[in-house]
Amino acid sequence: MKKNIAVIRGDGIGPQIINEAIKVLKKIAEVFNHEFEYSFACVGGEAIDKFGEPLPQSELKKCLEADSVLLGAVGGNKWNDVPPDKRPEKALLKLRQAMGVYSNNRPAKIWRQLSDSSPLKKEIVDKGIDFIIVRELTGGIYFGEHSTKEQNGQRIATDILTYSEKEIERIGRIAFETAQKRGGKLCSVEKSNVLDSSRLWKKVMHELSKEYCDVELSDMLVDNCAMQIVKDPSQFDVIVTENMFGDILSDEASMITGSIGMIPSSSLGSTKRGLYEPIHGSAPDIAGQNKANPIGTILSAAMMLKYSFNMEKEAEAIEKAVEAVLDENYRTADIFIKENEELKLVSCSEMGSLIANRI
Repeated sequence: MKKNIAVIRGDGIGPQIINEAIKVLKKIAEVFNHEFEYSFACVGGEAIDKFGEPLPQSELKKCLEADSVLLGAVGGNKWNDVPPDKRPEKALLKLRQAMGVYSNNRPAKIWRQLSDSSPLKKEIVDKGIDFIIVRELTGGIYFGEHSTKEQNGQRIATDILTYSEKEIERIGRIAFETAQKRGGKLCSVEKSNVLDSSRLWKKVMHELSKEYCDVELSDMLVDNCAMQIVKDPSQFDVIVTENMFGDILSDEASMITGSIGMIPSSSLGSTKRGLYEPIHGSAPDIAGQNKANPIGTILSAAMMLKYSFNMEKEAEAIEKAVEAVLDENYRTADIFIKENEELKLVSCSEMGSLIANRI
């Protein structure tokens, strides 16, 4: 099968982790007789330096013409002082909108080999951590009206949080359908004791639940959910929530699994074309040092094969290769425990090669 993949190396550690994901994809193509073509798009800080804007039309066109998009990371301290509408992160918001990907799916699963890396107590980890956060991606406060003005000698900043019934319903359907394929439990997270947008969110979710009688729906306030994720993560199967809450909760969930470097994500909409990326940032403090963990990016590539290309066996081959490498006690710096003499510290590129060689 032939597929065109738009690749955004991005900034910071982005180029390093993307190189390892491509290394693994090349091995998949060789073993399973596929042909992957790569269109490299300049997006984020790299694009600001080259074109003066974070998402030039020429680079967006590459992404929209591809079968799917694989992204490393964008942003960094170098661009902190650029105007708000020119920041590297703005490229991601515009890209998601242009691609029509409104559902971000972030699994929080602890690999048994990394149970000692979790900051949670062993008795909590041993109960199991395996849930997924379905985050609405193109609405809410990130896409609302933003303004800063002076009033009575003070600067006042305003960010508008808006959700329509349609936006809530479409992300709700994805969440219910995801729960149907998993454990049949869906927890809708909002702040309905304070926010009107959350009260509408809760109402729409309960209206939808009548169509999904095989899914058990529960509600939870976002502050309680943040506590429950560290107190008893085993209670969760699927969590659905709005954009900002999902952004925060999914980062928290990633850390209880041992490292943010292990977590992939998929962003999908009404078509098979998706945006796939690890959930971590560009980590400029270790950029160019070959220390980054590429597993989250490699597993994002596996999600792309599974959900956009219907290559389930190929995705499973990558996941098994990751598990084999972890079984052999190879670790990048973020998941390395110095006191454990059985563990072997490896670089970003070494980890990519180890995984590719086991496919």
